[in-house]
Amino acid sequence: MPAPDEVNEDLDELAPEAALRVDITAGPEDEGLRLDRVLARHLPALSRTRLQALIAEGKVSRDGHPVAGGSSKVSPGDRFTVEVPAPEDATPEPQDIPLVIVYEDDDLVVVDKPAGLVVHPAPGNPDGTLVNALLFHCGASLSGIGGVRRPGIVHRLDKDTSGLLVVAKNDRAHKRLAAQFADHGRTGPLERAYLAFVWGVSDLPSGTVDAPLARHPVSRERIAVRAGGRYAITHWQKLEAYEDTQGRPVAALVECQLETGRTHQIRVHMAHIGHPLLGDTVYGVGQRTRVSRLGEAAVHELGTLGRQALHAARLGFEHPATGEFMLFESELPADLARLQAALTAHG
Repeated sequence: MPAPDEVNEDLDELAPEAALRVDITAGPEDEGLRLDRVLARHLPALSRTRLQALIAEGKVSRDGHPVAGGSSKVSPGDRFTVEVPAPEDATPEPQDIPLVIVYEDDDLVVVDKPAGLVVHPAPGNPDGTLVNALLFHCGASLSGIGGVRRPGIVHRLDKDTSGLLVVAKNDRAHKRLAAQFADHGRTGPLERAYLAFVWGVSDLPSGTVDAPLARHPVSRERIAVRAGGRYAITHWQKLEAYEDTQGRPVAALVECQLETGRTHQIRVHMAHIGHPLLGDTVYGVGQRTRVSRLGEAAVHELGTLGRQALHAARLGFEHPATGEFMLFESELPADLARLQAALTAHG
């Protein structure tokens, strides 16, 4: 069985979780660039803001001497040492945050997560998360495998993705559920299906996107299709097609099933094949022409959506204690249901 930190790629972190000492030698391509930009290119897991803080703390040295600031220019052959201290995890506090509990027993709890709720504490979101709510609801019964910041968390959803998520309440359940998510349903019973509203209407009824994913080379918050990235496979099926005010195809509702669980996978894969998600301000930019083709009601609903139109609608797994296959379904939340109704009315 995989180690707990390996079982699910959905839990990839954006920064190291242990102290690091990294030696970097500037190359010809770094000549004349700002130091913080060079460091960010060599250390993509750290933001420029974090690197600038490390510089201010004296944790970055050039040829053995602390550097004065991130704006200094770099020359080929410059040797830098970056010391990244291990982060100190604060223990999340229980918070009385309302939860939609779909199912619960002594081993697990299935939650229908609303859009806007972060799953576990992270930089920029120290509290007000699903974990804080679960600690209030479950007390100390959550599995400790996920560590201080993410007790019981087996998989996660993006902050602005709504839908079903299972949480383990003891270590045995966590290990067995994690093994299913690590397999992604290739040989086992796990089933995950997402509903996504996408721009454009494919001529095909279904398809598969097989494209490797990795961190964007410039923007660390983004994921990109990149040669040499981690393999990622998304299966999609067209459920509904929507027309604009002139009766031309403009958008569709698709169901996506994952063979892998990479960060932002559906959003990046659908954008990669020319069908970015409605409301996605990261991977769906440049859609103003299509928006202008929609009717007034659809424009209004899309303008007030405030998130990518993605919902984790179906979740099935084998119960970690009984072995029974359990299947849960979640209807579209109110915001996506209104969007669907407006699109159905010919945009």
